[in-house]
Amino acid sequence: MQNGRALLLEGIHTDADPILEAAGLEVVHESGALTSDALDAALDGVTVLGVRSKTRLSASALDRHPDLLAVGCFCIGTDQLDLRDAARRGLAVFNAPFSNTRSVAELTIAEIVALHRRLGDRSRELHDGIWRKSAAGAHEVRGRTLGIVGYGHIGSQVSVLAEAFGMQVIYFDVDSKLAIGNAQPVDSLAQLLAESDVVSVHVPDEPSTRNLIGTSELGRMRPDAMLINNARGSVIDLDAVAEALRAGRLGGVAIDVYPSEPRRNDDPFSTPLAGLPNVILTPHIGGSTEEAQAAIARDAASKLGRYLTEGSTRRSASVPEVDLPSPKPDRHRILHFHRNVPGVLGRMHTLLAEIDANITAEYLQSDPEVSYVILDVESDSVEEAAARLRSIPETIRMRTLS
Repeated sequence: MQNGRALLLEGIHTDADPILEAAGLEVVHESGALTSDALDAALDGVTVLGVRSKTRLSASALDRHPDLLAVGCFCIGTDQLDLRDAARRGLAVFNAPFSNTRSVAELTIAEIVALHRRLGDRSRELHDGIWRKSAAGAHEVRGRTLGIVGYGHIGSQVSVLAEAFGMQVIYFDVDSKLAIGNAQPVDSLAQLLAESDVVSVHVPDEPSTRNLIGTSELGRMRPDAMLINNARGSVIDLDAVAEALRAGRLGGVAIDVYPSEPRRNDDPFSTPLAGLPNVILTPHIGGSTEEAQAAIARDAASKLGRYLTEGSTRRSASVPEVDLPSPKPDRHRILHFHRNVPGVLGRMHTLLAEIDANITAEYLQSDPEVSYVILDVESDSVEEAAARLRSIPETIRMRTLS
């Protein structure tokens, strides 16, 4: 039985398809991101939207498509839409925060080695017909200090791999994190910048992290230090980085993410770092391995599938997390989002009791604004039960599963 249509944008891996099809969805793919107008038109009749990093979903688009039940961010981040706004709509958002961890970490290690050996420059020279064999400015990474900004899933993986190369690892995180291996925390970003031979940034896009590394921070780094950003394009001021490179105040840079990125392959692209020495530029491919994309597809699609078929919001990035075992065959499941105010659950119980609908299982969770409850009921008329609960003024979104 078809439950609607899933629109998957930006080349999402087809490992998602059988999982979503098993949940009753027709799956449609688009290879790239869509403009806001094109996305608005494409959302007609869509139950689930799957996106990667380039798509932006506006509040006005959500206003025009209230039947959209869920959004899958087939990547680490969820900055494609406003999560609080999604919660207020009862729109479940899921992502895959761990599936590409290893791929990003491996790219980071490769960049550390490549910058220290100036491989980008040597390769470009050979492409231009220039033979330049020299040890000048080339170094081993063994014994060097790597400073990791953001010691989460990726940062800690980078830490483990870097130690295997004989590097000393320090890290700074706004939250207290348990060190892995011999890594050592430092008290401040300023201390990390001053003590590191390589600085690698692994933080989310938040107001507190935008332009985290700018002119002032670059001035605290060693003049031959390397800087790597495989996190978010907003966290480093690239104009300031370009100025530091031209002035000889940085030894090299590797950048995989940018403040503004093309929507599609082969679109034009520019950056102030283009053409500068010992600069490695990659087109946001940190998580772009076949292994990572397949894992992301399975992870995000599995969460979407369980939400559609069971109502589970486990590991949702937007709405309260509620999870019950699959309902028994003779039960009806009611999924109810409502504003978090006193008395709603009591009214739900009363309305169901008045028609002799027996609640056999119940699980409620709330955040400061929104509550989500799953009810399994025995009732001869689930339609009447649903209509009664839908009539509660605080109802945001409701659906039933049988």
